[in-house]
Amino acid sequence: MATNPRGEIGPGRSDASSKLPEGSRPNGLVPESFDPEYVAGAVTPFLQASTYVGERPSLPMIDLTLSKEKAVGGHIWGLIYDGWEPDPEEEGVTVFLRGYDQRGPHNERKRIYVSAVTPDLVTTKYRGKLTHFFDTLLAAGNAGKPLMSRFYESFLDMYWDLHVGVHGGAIPAEVRDFSTSFNAVFGYALPTTEVVYENYMRARATRPALKAWVDARVQAIIDGELPDADRTLVYYWLKNGDLGEHFRRRDIVFECFHNLLAFSQWGKMTYQVMGRLEPTHGDPATRAWYERTMSNGPDDAAGGPFTPLDRYVMELFRTIMPNPGSGSAAVVRRQVLSAETGLIQTPHGPTSMDPRHWSNPEEFDPDRFKTAPSSADNDEAKAKAAGLARCPFSKESFTVKDGRNGEIANSAYGAVYGVIDGTAYPVCDTAGYAPFGFGYRRCAGELLTVSFIKELLRKAWADRLSFVKLDLESPERLPVGPGTLIEDDISFERAT
Repeated sequence: MATNPRGEIGPGRSDASSKLPEGSRPNGLVPESFDPEYVAGAVTPFLQASTYVGERPSLPMIDLTLSKEKAVGGHIWGLIYDGWEPDPEEEGVTVFLRGYDQRGPHNERKRIYVSAVTPDLVTTKYRGKLTHFFDTLLAAGNAGKPLMSRFYESFLDMYWDLHVGVHGGAIPAEVRDFSTSFNAVFGYALPTTEVVYENYMRARATRPALKAWVDARVQAIIDGELPDADRTLVYYWLKNGDLGEHFRRRDIVFECFHNLLAFSQWGKMTYQVMGRLEPTHGDPATRAWYERTMSNGPDDAAGGPFTPLDRYVMELFRTIMPNPGSGSAAVVRRQVLSAETGLIQTPHGPTSMDPRHWSNPEEFDPDRFKTAPSSADNDEAKAKAAGLARCPFSKESFTVKDGRNGEIANSAYGAVYGVIDGTAYPVCDTAGYAPFGFGYRRCAGELLTVSFIKELLRKAWADRLSFVKLDLESPERLPVGPGTLIEDDISFERAT
């Protein structure tokens, strides 16, 4: 992104309404300059919303009672739909806002999504785009300079290159403006603040142009006009979804811009990982494990489905926890004869640190994943051993149609993963590993996100880089994810 939105900093919390500024409406909460449609469509739903923190799961799944259907705060609808209300039939929808019963047989919509982000594709098709990003970010000319503003200067080039095969000057200004504003709305969080209002309305204004552009890029891939189209996510969604009812063209367009939210973890994790590895202010255990992992064969495939580098990055996610929880729509029953839809959050951090799951939850210990079960391990026998009468989710596979010899399978608890050319690419399938959610609701882009952080570590190790905290009087504050603002105060230097 060429620029980053700036403005007053609002706390990114579910109880943020307790911190609202004075002198605004309604009831003195909102500035008079705010558009009435915005007040009705964003501010009022935000002030009326309730989010409840749920239990820590003891099994790696979320029950179907807690639905993903429309499981988002009502103030967000105007950011992603024209009419301030969800309209999935006309405008498309993301798998992240669809309940299990709306995804096709055996979670088909999720399987189609995952077909585009399996690790074999990262290795053979996408890795060059990831390494180019880090070559640019960690170039010698950026040494000693704040990195996160430079991260976002290049992020959109990588993001849209991954999705539709376009980067640089071929990305229209409206697309960059939408992307920047979309990220700012979630980062600053409070709809009653000027910075969120301005970015929200800018996103609404530029979204039609973005959708038209993405749709045209999808058509170019359909028509065979994009060179190396098989190096984009859209290519695999087209091939494996076959433009059917469970992954329509409008859904592909929707996923392409909604992923800006899912991929926001990349910036947050990059900043946090650099901070953990910083020699003076970071975490000694994290740094010691990094040096041990990288110097002793990080990609050694022996010893289970996860390499040493896989395990190290998984432990980074378990302890940093970039996503606080999995949001669900649930019926809230009152004592009077009425009910309303509320949001309930299944917490990630407390679950990953639960001593029911780990004997040493507070320690940084990547080796915990040597014996942790994977999605390939958890079958009907494991479900019965856990005390269940049967497998909660049917073990049906989805055969890919993109020319590879493979299928998208799932564990007994619903976690989806790829099996390509007879090689399974599972995820750690235990409730104690919670950063990407649980079961059929597991983050579809998990392994692509893990691969991104692995490339950061490989680059830093290969170039002998050391991250440093800068002594800045007033570091720039940047939105890097839902409810998250960071100070741009980390750089790097080449180790001597």
